[in-house]
Amino acid sequence: MGYLNNNTGYISDLLASRSIIKRGNYALITPDGLVKNIIPGFENCDTTILSTPKLGATFVDYLVTLHAQGGNSAGFGGEGVETFLYVIDGAITAGAGDDKYSLTKGGYLYCPPGELMTFVNAQEADSQLFLYKRRYVATPGHAPYRVTGNENQLERIEYEGMSDVILLDFLPKELGFDMNMHILSFAPGASHGYIETHVQEHGAYILSGQGVYNLDNEWIPVKKGDYIFMGAYSLQAGYGVGRGEAFSYIYSKDCHRDVEI
Repeated sequence: MGYLNNNTGYISDLLASRSIIKRGNYALITPDGLVKNIIPGFENCDTTILSTPKLGATFVDYLVTLHAQGGNSAGFGGEGVETFLYVIDGAITAGAGDDKYSLTKGGYLYCPPGELMTFVNAQEADSQLFLYKRRYVATPGHAPYRVTGNENQLERIEYEGMSDVILLDFLPKELGFDMNMHILSFAPGASHGYIETHVQEHGAYILSGQGVYNLDNEWIPVKKGDYIFMGAYSLQAGYGVGRGEAFSYIYSKDCHRDVEI
């Protein structure tokens, strides 16, 4: 085990962190202090675990750096577990069943429950992935299916009618799917139209830019490389700030299901 940022020894500053952990409510997790985990099936990878049920999430998010020939050939997922993979940078070969997919930056693959996902780095340089798994919630008469592509092929939707906030939807809006993955991008100065409060939870990895995010009515600066967990009913909204670069993040959302009692 080592630190994700590869820093060793003493830092030339006070011991401090921007990270905030409010279990079951929200969390801001910054790169400093994150560790690399040794996990069965992940070979020649730096694997960092982000949201988990121990934090209050119903899903698990990972940040994975694949070194040369690194990957997971044993299979990620399993019976009753759905998975999603997004290529932050680099090039990989992903697999599911008898099929192989060449995915580059912006590429993605969703596998339904019971279908194992594999992946291996397809270049000598490092590749980086955002990885997700969740126990699937079934509903009678509907079932999910494998979905793959690249974000460049997705419709660019003006979020809530705002031309400077762009939404990408990765999965179909069908009852067979109990979750979706999105990218939301804010031009500098753009924001949500209101502070959201809802039962759905999110895990969000910031891909670019800088922002100020409202988490439980606390405005917190965030930037590329940060990760945010937002639990059910956690107040949430964001502003894009900075110069020139969009504030953009990929995030999951549970959907299309009633609440169990």
